[in-house]
Amino acid sequence: MERILTGDRPTGPLHLGHYAGSLRNRVKLQDTCDTFIIIADVQGLTTHWETPEMIKVHSREVALDNIAAGLDPERVRIFLQSMVPQIAELTVFFGLFVTVNRLRHNPTIKTEARQYGYTDMTYGFLGYPVSQAADILFCRADLVPVGEDQLPHMEVTRFVARRFNELYGPVFPEPKALVSEVSRLAGLDGGAKMSKSLGNAIYLKDGPEEVSAKVMSAVTDPARIRKNDPGHPEVCTVFSWHKAFNPGEVPEIETSCRAGSIGCVACKKNLAAVLNRLLDPIRERRAAYDRPGVVEEILGAGTGAARLEGEATMEKVREAMKIDYFGGGS
Repeated sequence: MERILTGDRPTGPLHLGHYAGSLRNRVKLQDTCDTFIIIADVQGLTTHWETPEMIKVHSREVALDNIAAGLDPERVRIFLQSMVPQIAELTVFFGLFVTVNRLRHNPTIKTEARQYGYTDMTYGFLGYPVSQAADILFCRADLVPVGEDQLPHMEVTRFVARRFNELYGPVFPEPKALVSEVSRLAGLDGGAKMSKSLGNAIYLKDGPEEVSAKVMSAVTDPARIRKNDPGHPEVCTVFSWHKAFNPGEVPEIETSCRAGSIGCVACKKNLAAVLNRLLDPIRERRAAYDRPGVVEEILGAGTGAARLEGEATMEKVREAMKIDYFGGGS
């Protein structure tokens, strides 16, 4: 079985962009792959270090979102990044041979720095890709489902694996990126991708009325003023969501929109119904697991399993680096 590592920064609840870009892939792959799901709380702190209490709250919520989406905690390991010390240890070792220049020129780092208004990046923020390489390689993952914006980080991970193996010996696989067919879902405002930080998202935990209200507020074709005006679906946020979640109706919707025979209100009502049908079983699973102690127990078991895997990796790393001072082990 190929091994997968994927996960989320717990900086807020997960939304439809996460579902389209990664979550539904994770659910499919758990049947055929050995799966680790990381709740990347340390990486969440690289941009939210002033509110660590919220990272704790969101870590539980993000774990619950993953389970609600269909991940089976009996088959996958869902774990907390900060509770696996071997990841921190690997981050230090990998930082020895990843240059600052390589990190400064990472396009994702540049984009996120602009987004957060950072004119002077912290050590932790700049080193995010090194930490992410440690996340992936601590369990010697083969495959990493990512969005297109994460591909530069994956190149750092692949470089780290190659360079370590060249320097010390073959310990790590060179993991492959698995890019989702929907790597960028437009937000409600139509001007950017769906994002927690931009407040333009439909969340997996939103109720039916909230989903409907958000869909009805979404930006559509700005050139279409009257119901019977010919539409331009290629610029419409709502049409892009139909493509992501309602592909069977897309040809008919596109034809009707271009002909002006379907109005935006009817199109939005159709989409809201589609999304609520999609989210209904997610809401049911969420309610089933959202009980005191249940998610915490799942995280505890997953974190324990991740630590064991991490220590097995570190034994190989220490031996390869010739720093297994006491005959292996920690």
